[in-house]
Amino acid sequence: MGNSSINLSLANIWQSWYKFRRGKKSSKELEYFTYYLEQNLHQLWSDLNNENYKHDRYKKFIVTDNKHREISVASVKDRIVHRLLYEYLTEIYDKTFIYDVWSCRKNKGLLGVIERTQKFLSKYPNGFIWRADIKKFFDNVDHEILIRIFTLRISVDIANWLLKEIIGNYQAPEAIREKENKMRCQKGIPIGNLTSQIFANIYLNELDRFVKHTIKPKAYLRYGDDFIIISENLGQLKQIRKKTIKFLREKLWLEINTKNDIIVKAGCGLKFLGVEIFPKGRRLSKRNWNRARERLKLKNIPSYSGMVKQHSKEKRIKEFNWRILEKLNNDF
Repeated sequence: MGNSSINLSLANIWQSWYKFRRGKKSSKELEYFTYYLEQNLHQLWSDLNNENYKHDRYKKFIVTDNKHREISVASVKDRIVHRLLYEYLTEIYDKTFIYDVWSCRKNKGLLGVIERTQKFLSKYPNGFIWRADIKKFFDNVDHEILIRIFTLRISVDIANWLLKEIIGNYQAPEAIREKENKMRCQKGIPIGNLTSQIFANIYLNELDRFVKHTIKPKAYLRYGDDFIIISENLGQLKQIRKKTIKFLREKLWLEINTKNDIIVKAGCGLKFLGVEIFPKGRRLSKRNWNRARERLKLKNIPSYSGMVKQHSKEKRIKEFNWRILEKLNNDF
């Protein structure tokens, strides 16, 4: 069990403020908080150290991107605390994660996991891949299990108090409905929170370690709640799938998304994280290519341009570059 103390000094709260503030667009709430900045940060320091801090309610809105997602936005005060807690948890937990966790980690990311997947396909062209993701992962993270995971490594009372305050402040919409039916309902972490990124990796670290050290397949990697497992034997992979589903259900109260639960031959390639990946190449999926063309705006040119260049052939790159020029000519 770890005994690392969380740094709730005024200096660290100021540091968390600066990190939070960097690159943020102005808003009425942010301007008001900044106007009384010194007073607000001092009050936050006092509340945290005296265990009087209370997390505010989230503002919620819906984003439509193939499907409806409820995004929860915390107050400025709470996002400073999220930043502070994120730094604390990353310092403790990142070194415990296996190498092939690619989401929300320094020197990792989407391009890295796609390249790593292609490397695995090239290494095991005659093998089989199970590709899966978790059904409504963020809505189904169980609070009791998550807190229990934290207590195995964090023994500092004030840190555990703060974790419980932040975790317990949010419930997924489904959990609220279940409460009326008196079912187990303390679950869910908000999409959009900085803390949810590290919470997700810590929660699914249980899965990572089970697969890596108990199942021991030829290859395994995870990005967010999407993962692949590779075996050179189809029958063995089906058994791995069965054991993994059982572990998720019994230990983490999670279910596999049946729509994305597939086994394919590695040599044939697979669609993963919006990219069609093959042993000797890759390309954007048709859906993501069309999305990049249709949603091209000045503010997202760098993002979409980078995505197209990384995963497309020269012909498509040229076409996309012409679309960028047309967009620039029309807007200026």
